[in-house]
Amino acid sequence: MNTAIDIRGLRKSFGSQTVLGGIDLSVAAGSIFALLGPNGAGKTTLINILATLSLPDAGTASVAGHDVVRDARGVRGAISLTGQYAAVDEVLTGEEVLRMMARLNGYTPVAGRTRSSELLARFELTDAARKLVKTYSGGMRRRLDLAISLLANPAVIFLDEPTTGLDTRSRQSLWEIINGLAAGGTTVFLTTQYLEEADVLADRIGVINEGVIVAEGTAAELKARIGGDVVELRDASDELVREIPTDGTVHGLRAAIDQLDALAVPGTHVSIRKPSLDDVFLALTAHDSQLESNLEGARS
Repeated sequence: MNTAIDIRGLRKSFGSQTVLGGIDLSVAAGSIFALLGPNGAGKTTLINILATLSLPDAGTASVAGHDVVRDARGVRGAISLTGQYAAVDEVLTGEEVLRMMARLNGYTPVAGRTRSSELLARFELTDAARKLVKTYSGGMRRRLDLAISLLANPAVIFLDEPTTGLDTRSRQSLWEIINGLAAGGTTVFLTTQYLEEADVLADRIGVINEGVIVAEGTAAELKARIGGDVVELRDASDELVREIPTDGTVHGLRAAIDQLDALAVPGTHVSIRKPSLDDVFLALTAHDSQLESNLEGARS
């Protein structure tokens, strides 16, 4: 496997608080890797270290073959970082923003105009190229932000919650763009609060909790960790009343249904579904006592 990101024993603390407690991770070149975790789990801190915005306390990390500490300049020349919110100048047009950033990236005026036009077309912004950015929708601003990130043709792009605040249609449009980046050979490392996003996009997913990677694999591999089917009890309005994970055996299903039947809630019905990434996330990021309770419920 050609590795784009390699992390070994990475640690970071702020005062007495340990934010990263020893991260080991590898990301294949040209793949999409999604990092999931609750707020405060260390996602943004990890990206900041990989993007050379922060120094680790211990461990090593390399991006596109460059060590993030010993060769920070090499890393910066190989990556692009898009934060949680679009960072574009609202008083300029989309075209002006791209041309300005192209000049800052070393393009000549002619080459900058050509590259800007290419990116405007690629991100479906040609019709809005001469409109002020302040008139853009959230989805358009996000696409412009990504266009800026690709001016230098980075080998690796970091996307920190790229679709936060976008509507469903804008989010799906951005998913297509992200898939296109990977198809073109760019390695995409993203954090997201939308589990569906990771399920749809990522080749591999890492779950971080309290500063450590608690699971890593494909969406299917992570779902398999939960076990068997999930039995749901829903009311007459199809609202979820309770759900119980099972081990996938007939005995497990029967025990779960018996538990739900014992609730004697009128007007309810039982359904069975496969585990989702939501189930994985909740199980892996639960506190120990809650996780033990969930597992005990699955066994009973």
